Amino acid sequence: MASFQAVKKSLNLAPTVRARPSGVPLVPSLNLSVRAPADSHGHGHGASGPRVDTPPSWAGGVTNSQFGLFSKTYTTGPAPKISHQRLLHTSVVVKDAPEVPDFGHYRAKDSDNNRALSYFMVGTMGVLSASVAKSSVTEFLKTMSASADVLALAKVEVELSSIPEGKNAIIKWRGKPVFIRHRTQGEIDEARSANWKTFRDPESDEDRTQRPEWLIMLGVCTHLGCVPIGEAGDFGGWFCPCHGSHYDISGRARKGPAPLNLEVPAYEFNDADGKLVIG
Repeated sequence: MASFQAVKKSLNLAPTVRARPSGVPLVPSLNLSVRAPADSHGHGHGASGPRVDTPPSWAGGVTNSQFGLFSKTYTTGPAPKISHQRLLHTSVVVKDAPEVPDFGHYRAKDSDNNRALSYFMVGTMGVLSASVAKSSVTEFLKTMSASADVLALAKVEVELSSIPEGKNAIIKWRGKPVFIRHRTQGEIDEARSANWKTFRDPESDEDRTQRPEWLIMLGVCTHLGCVPIGEAGDFGGWFCPCHGSHYDISGRARKGPAPLNLEVPAYEFNDADGKLVIG
């Protein structure tokens, strides 16, 4: 009897399974939803513990439809944060008393010279500070001084020959009226014969005049600043119409509310030019 021997030959057969463009095969009996054995509560635990190759069922899943495979994730957790804490470590033995370097070579060799330099620096700073303070105070006081137009009126000159005997002249000096009286001999005798020690503001006629025939006073009442009227009042001198103060021929308060005599400004006589300089 003749014997038959099987001959094996490799052949490449044409594919018998269609595939989608996504690469998923179209096989009716292929179940892509098969998962690994899971525990009873669906956490993807195997017989030997939790599996790390498959996600648990509650975290997502894969479904097969006519359009292909669809994967869903139900929960999204934060990305894992990699951190590592390193602690300092040394094997050097801590010394009980650390060594302090010697700074003796920085010490001044001569303490007297060093102290003299310190005193010199302090004194120099004091002198500079004083000079700056002086300049500042000087500039500040200059701003408070009178302006040029005011200084121009600081002194007023009056021709004495323009005032006849027995008459008054009124001029303006620093914004205030000034009374200039060319007194007669009778007025001089009357002013000096009065008992001035009993007056409200005791002052002799000699103290109020440099020359007996010339009486110079500010024309401002010492009560409330009104301007008195000349050659009026009970004593033939000046009378304040505001509150009734009476002044004698020497300008002394004799009656009424005025507490003081009429003020005498600073003045001098220029005999060479025959002028009276007030201020």
